[in-house]
Amino acid sequence: MKIGNLLEQVREKKPLVHHITNYVTVNDCANVTLGIGASPVMADAIEEAADISAISSAVVLNIGTLNERKNQSMIAAGKSANAKGIPVVLDPVGVGASKFRNDTVARLIDEVKLTVLRGNISEIKFMAGLDAETKGVDASESDTVNVDDAGQIAKGLAKKLNCVVVISGATDIVSDGNKIVYIENGHQMLGNLTGTGCMCSSLIGSFCGALPEDSLYATVAAMVCMGTAGEIAYEKVGHLGGGSFHVVLHDAISKMDAETFERRAKFHEAS
Repeated sequence: MKIGNLLEQVREKKPLVHHITNYVTVNDCANVTLGIGASPVMADAIEEAADISAISSAVVLNIGTLNERKNQSMIAAGKSANAKGIPVVLDPVGVGASKFRNDTVARLIDEVKLTVLRGNISEIKFMAGLDAETKGVDASESDTVNVDDAGQIAKGLAKKLNCVVVISGATDIVSDGNKIVYIENGHQMLGNLTGTGCMCSSLIGSFCGALPEDSLYATVAAMVCMGTAGEIAYEKVGHLGGGSFHVVLHDAISKMDAETFERRAKFHEAS
C-alpha cells in the first residue's frame, strides 16, 4: 500500500466531515480537518444534525463535553449517516468515568452502526468489558498493557462491534477484527497537548470520508499523519514548549505531502 496516495485522495476529494464534538477542542478539530484537505462542519443542533449528516462524507461523534441535547443530536446524525452508508467515527471520551457517559456510549453502539471507534487504552478496555480505571478523560497508568495484548484487545472488540478499533498511545494500534496494524510514529509531547486524540478522530473522519471503501487503511493513514506531524513539530520547536508545539503541529498537518508521508511512515501488520 502506498500510504502517500491516501493523503493525495483526501486532498483531491475534499470530503465534508460533520462533527458533533466537544467545545474544548472544536477549533483544533476544525483546523486539522481543513489542514489535511477536508472540509469541517460543526452542527450539533438537533434541528439540523440529521440533515447535515446526510450531505456529508463522514460523521465524527465525540462525547467529550456531554449533555442530553447533544446526545439526541449524535443519535440523529449517526442514524442519518447509516441510512446513506456514510462512515461514522465515535470518540468515547472518558467512557468509564460516569454512568452518564457509559449509558450514552451504550446507546450509541446500540442505535448507530460504527465504522471506526477510537479511544485510549482505558476507554477501549472499558468498552471491551475488561477492568479499566479511567482517569477523567485520560488513560490511567494502571491500564497500561504490552502492545501485543493491546492488539488482541483491539482485535476482539473490532470483531464484536464489526468496526475498526483504534487504541491511541505510544504505539497506536488499529484493527478491523482480522488484521492488527501497529503504528510507531509520534512523540510523547502529543500526550501533553489537550485535544490530540480528538484531532486524531477528525483526521480519521477525513480519511474515511475520502476512502469509505477501506476504513482500515484510511484509519491507519490518519494515525500515521498525526504521529508524523507530532515528530516534525517536536523536531522544529519541541525545545520551546507546548504552545509552539501546538502551532507547528497544525503547520505540519497542513504542509504534509505524499513524499514526506511515505518516507516517514512507520507501521507494520500482524494477525
